[in-house]
Amino acid sequence: MKVYGKSENEERVGSLTMDDGSRRIQNLARRMMVSRACRRADYWDFLWLVYSVFFFIEPIARHNTRYWIEFAVFYVLFLACYSGVVLARQRWVNYACLAAIAVLGLIYYPQNNGATGCIVYVAAFLPFVCESLAVCLGGFIVLCLALLIEGLLLHTSPWAWGFGSFFTFVVGGTNLFMAQRIRANSKLQLAHEEIEQLAKVAERERIARDLHDVLGHTLSVVVLKSELAGRLVAGDPARARAEIADVEQIARKALSEVRDAISGYRSEGLAAEIKRAYSTLDAAGVTLVCEEQPPALPPAEETVMSLILREAVTNVVRHAQASQCVVRFITQDGKPALVVEDNGRGGVREEGNGLRGMRERVEALGGRFAIDGTKGTRLTIELPAD
Repeated sequence: MKVYGKSENEERVGSLTMDDGSRRIQNLARRMMVSRACRRADYWDFLWLVYSVFFFIEPIARHNTRYWIEFAVFYVLFLACYSGVVLARQRWVNYACLAAIAVLGLIYYPQNNGATGCIVYVAAFLPFVCESLAVCLGGFIVLCLALLIEGLLLHTSPWAWGFGSFFTFVVGGTNLFMAQRIRANSKLQLAHEEIEQLAKVAERERIARDLHDVLGHTLSVVVLKSELAGRLVAGDPARARAEIADVEQIARKALSEVRDAISGYRSEGLAAEIKRAYSTLDAAGVTLVCEEQPPALPPAEETVMSLILREAVTNVVRHAQASQCVVRFITQDGKPALVVEDNGRGGVREEGNGLRGMRERVEALGGRFAIDGTKGTRLTIELPAD
């Protein structure tokens, strides 16, 4: 038998909460990776084929049937590669098609100076295919050097390869700026979505912890007082009616606390929680010893301390089989601390939802949570110094 362990329902609820949160975060991560790895097909990109009109200038001027046949082969291959760049969803296909367009333009350049437009097309698409700024700039330089070397070797007019190089840098640089800006906006939007999802997961877990602390304690008290009333109903009806009246009052208060937990729980303070602990432990036949007055704490820390005290008392009632519970407020290394210990059976071996919720609350404030189950159970909650 596990002491302070997780019930089957608690394990199921806890795993659902964490798995659901993990799935949401993993889905966002996958969306981010897909958006980076694959370029979305955009049929409006075919509109830019209008600039391929410059390929037709020399064929129209030459009036040569053989030249037109060669040009038709070139243009069909260009269209096929261009479609691959626009439609393919695999990045390596995009790279292969861009490389093919560049090679096709360099091969056809001696017959048609307008083929330098192929190099400009490659520079225009490269920033949207490749995310690396260095690779894109390096690609622009390589394309321009290829035009320069081919122009010098073939002794073509400097105006031909000069204009091609100029527009390669102008068009490529402009698209590089646009692509980087689009990616930055997309990553920012994904980051906002991820933060929103994480906030939802955190809020759901907060509500789960608060409901666990509130309902766990309240239902334990209701069970204890109901059992007590059942034992008293025959011998002491007046006392039994008083206990039933307490059950009704506790149930109404629990309803209010559940509403508070959903909207953001705020405790009534340590003093009220200690008073509630006296009543709860007394109904369970456990003596509470608390000699120190609770320290003055900031609201957030007092709320955490109150909820932890409530959960600790609930665990004593449910699991400890103790006859005495001691609550002490001390100072360790200048830091306020709460110690809750009982003389029960101890034997804490793993954390259930309650203990895990305590630890998460304390660590969220930068404090320390420790548990010792060798002789009874001793909880130490140390908050950060002011």
